[in-house]
Amino acid sequence: MDQDKPVMVVRRWRQTAGSVGRARAELRTALANWGMEGIEDDALLVLSELLTNAVRHGRVPGREVETRYIPSPDGLRIEVHDASGARPSMALHGEDATRGRGLPVVDVLAARWGVTPRIGAGKLVWAELAAEAPQGDAREFADYPR
Repeated sequence: MDQDKPVMVVRRWRQTAGSVGRARAELRTALANWGMEGIEDDALLVLSELLTNAVRHGRVPGREVETRYIPSPDGLRIEVHDASGARPSMALHGEDATRGRGLPVVDVLAARWGVTPRIGAGKLVWAELAAEAPQGDAREFADYPR
């Protein structure tokens, strides 16, 4: 990683579905700048799932959602901060379910993930991806409706 490049990208987003696509574009640019294109597909999918959850379930009127992309020699940490105290749960649904597969997908693709309280209101949901992307079974969910 070049020392002249930022060590973290922090952005705030409105709590709308359109923010997910814009956040993905921002992450794609950051990964290219950091020479981390090898994990792009997994990183974009993990970000989509975490940010979609925050927009759908972590909505607090008048508040925004924050994303942080933090590169390291070992990989990438993606954080999604929201003002809601409601913690996400990894519910397993049947094969015909059209929702509820986000965190299981994150669980397959990320080396580690979790939920951490923030100082003040809300929580942050984070996921860490290894520098070399695993060949996770979650790729089949890439175009799954959310």
